[in-house]
Formats: sequence, C-alpha cells, structure tokens
Amino acid sequence: MTALLRTVRRQRGLTLEAVAEQTGLTKSYLSKVERGLNVPSISVALKISRALGVDVSQLFSDEPSGRHTAVTRAADLDGTSAGRYRAIAAGVLGKTMSPFLLVPDFDFGDYRDHTGQEFTFVHSGAIELDLDGNVELLRSGDSCYFDASVPHRIRSVTAETSKVLVVIHDVPGVDLECHPHCHD
Repeated sequence: MTALLRTVRRQRGLTLEAVAEQTGLTKSYLSKVERGLNVPSISVALKISRALGVDVSQLFSDEPSGRHTAVTRAADLDGTSAGRYRAIAAGVLGKTMSPFLLVPDFDFGDYRDHTGQEFTFVHSGAIELDLDGNVELLRSGDSCYFDASVPHRIRSVTAETSKVLVVIHDVPGVDLECHPHCHD
C-alpha cells in the first residue's frame, strides 16, 4: 500500500495535510500508513481512496495492472494473517466492487461503518457478525448482505481458521435504504 499511496498523493499534488483534512484522519496516522507502520481498516482505506480518487483495493496493491480481468489463485491468499484484509483483484482498474479475503481475529474490534453496501460470505470456519448490536452467527456457506453505514464488526468463533470473503460496493453520492438481512 505504501508505494502506491505516496505516489498517487504526490501525483495529485496533495500534501499529507490536505489528505488529512479531506479524510478526517491525522497527518501522523497517514504518514505511518505511507511508511507501512500502520495498515488501515477498510473503512479508513475507503476515506483515503476517495480523497485520492482511486479504487480502494488499489491501495492494497503495489502494482495496479490496468487490466479488466484478474485471476486470484488460492496460493496467493495463503498466509493471510488474523485480523488482516487481503485485496482480491487489486490491480483491476474501474471496478464497482472491491473484494477482500478476511481472516478475522477472535475478539471483536471497534465498530466500522462506511458508505455503500457490503456482502460477507463465510468460506470456512464460523464468525459472529455484529450489526450495531444485532449479532448473527454465520457458518461456512452462510452470507450476509447489508448497508455498510450500519456499524459492524466481525470476529471468529471457531478453533478452525475462519476465512471470509468481503465484497464492498460503494457508489459515492447514492443514499442507500437497505436493512440488514442475512442468509443461511
């Protein structure tokens, strides 16, 4: 993320102060992200991507390909550590969806919220998805589609490594009126 973030910011003629002002983040935090000392959550990465005018998943790729097709092999996603998001198809430009692989921690983190919609599919293991206090247990094969402006957080609840596909669709300026609805 660091190389692209710094490069795009400089190409746009933006200072850290300007990006901090547009995102509501501190200059210090943004500097740490650029230097690889902090990895932002998806909601924070969305703020940064909007300020820079790039697709959020591109911030997780050091080499955007400009291609319209991307194949991601399972081996490319092996080694994703707990609590980390791994961008899928990060190099594809002009996407309207941003897919990630998440290996959630065992503890709930802070609530996150962002614009757009989110689709969560449990590939393996089991998780609890907390949608503003409404906790849903999702097992392998279960999914949930929800308005991402609802404060949400995820945690793993099984000894087996949980792997979750998270797809974000963010259309700036569109007011969403969907309600949390999970599918078994």
